[in-house]
Amino acid sequence: MRSFVLSATGIVFGLGLSSMSAQTSGPMIDSAPQLPGAHLVQNVASQAGFETWIANFKQRARREGISETVLTQAFRGVHYNADVIAKDRRQSEFTKQIWDYLDSAASPTRVSNGQKAMRQHARTLDAIERHYGVDKYVVAAIWGLESAYGEHRGDINVIEAMATLAYDGRRGKFFEAQLIAALKILQKGDTHPRNMKGSWAGAMGHTQFIPTSFEAFAVDGDGDGKRDIWSNDPTDALASTAAYLARHGWNKGQPWGVEVRLPRGFDYSSARRDNMRSPADWAALGVVGVDGKAVPNYGRASILLPAGSAGAAFMIFDNFAVIERYNKADAYVIGVGHLSDRLKGGPAIQASWPRGYQPLSFDEKKKMQRILTRKGFLDDKVDGIIGPNTINAIRAFQNSIGVTPDGYPSQELLKQLR
Repeated sequence: MRSFVLSATGIVFGLGLSSMSAQTSGPMIDSAPQLPGAHLVQNVASQAGFETWIANFKQRARREGISETVLTQAFRGVHYNADVIAKDRRQSEFTKQIWDYLDSAASPTRVSNGQKAMRQHARTLDAIERHYGVDKYVVAAIWGLESAYGEHRGDINVIEAMATLAYDGRRGKFFEAQLIAALKILQKGDTHPRNMKGSWAGAMGHTQFIPTSFEAFAVDGDGDGKRDIWSNDPTDALASTAAYLARHGWNKGQPWGVEVRLPRGFDYSSARRDNMRSPADWAALGVVGVDGKAVPNYGRASILLPAGSAGAAFMIFDNFAVIERYNKADAYVIGVGHLSDRLKGGPAIQASWPRGYQPLSFDEKKKMQRILTRKGFLDDKVDGIIGPNTINAIRAFQNSIGVTPDGYPSQELLKQLR
């Protein structure tokens, strides 16, 4: 599974692979000039240190019960992969506005390809839905976002990538845990080292499970004794995704969310994840579906404004949080939910987006956080990531100056702060 960090002005792409995965705008450029052959010398030195690290790691792996046979097979031909490190260093630099992300997530091509894939695998998806109680359209939407229905599953040696990242040390403990889990998968016989391919960060198969999630939640969907999410047959991967959602509390028959219209004078400070009300209670406050009617009683819900007061509004239910366990970014969850709705034949999002919006740069976001901190509205780290604490701080500041408290960072907000 991919891991994204959501900012209110865009989605920052992190671990994993998809046909929409972020591509950096250009190569990394060192400030100091490099002598001819400098990169070669660096790579040779890295390879030497890497081989020493592998020898030490194998001792730890043996203590975890990994056999000598598996270690030998898994590390045969494995080298330090500088490209993986470069991608890890660059992966937080690219942001995409939510409307651009959703344009791609539920593009006509992705919808038509998804409907075709669902027809092709109708019996499998129907059986999975009956067994796990998870909406087959949501399972298919995750498949569509993660690998374009199996077209882009990743071709990097997962053992090599995890070992390189663990050796690198920036998130060494995390990636060493992924490497141990990957070796356990091989030891159980679910796949062979030459087939264990995935993204640079270890996300694998049709629905991009990382090794530890695979270990905990993957299932044998076709009954052949293996949990083979890498196969051209997506059965195991789709069943594993449904099993994952079911284990995290999927509510059968409940939507992820519905698009709603807000009344004039809506209290934007009430659009918080912890402010849960019944659809009837929201309707009493003037929040209704895009058809103008009260949303059916699917359970308690909150209001989500992914683009502040200028974009679409959604009433989100508990199943939103279940999909969020697969990937924590609001944009991703909306993407899955909206694509699932489109696969069912539902309409596009009705509200317009602020497409002329000029986003804050990463440095401007940090500057905004520093000013909010200095003014006493924010008590959190300055990291350029617009999470719930920053959004609440923005709202508090907006309330203090009498403007709409939608919590949305913008160039206008930065001007107001200054």
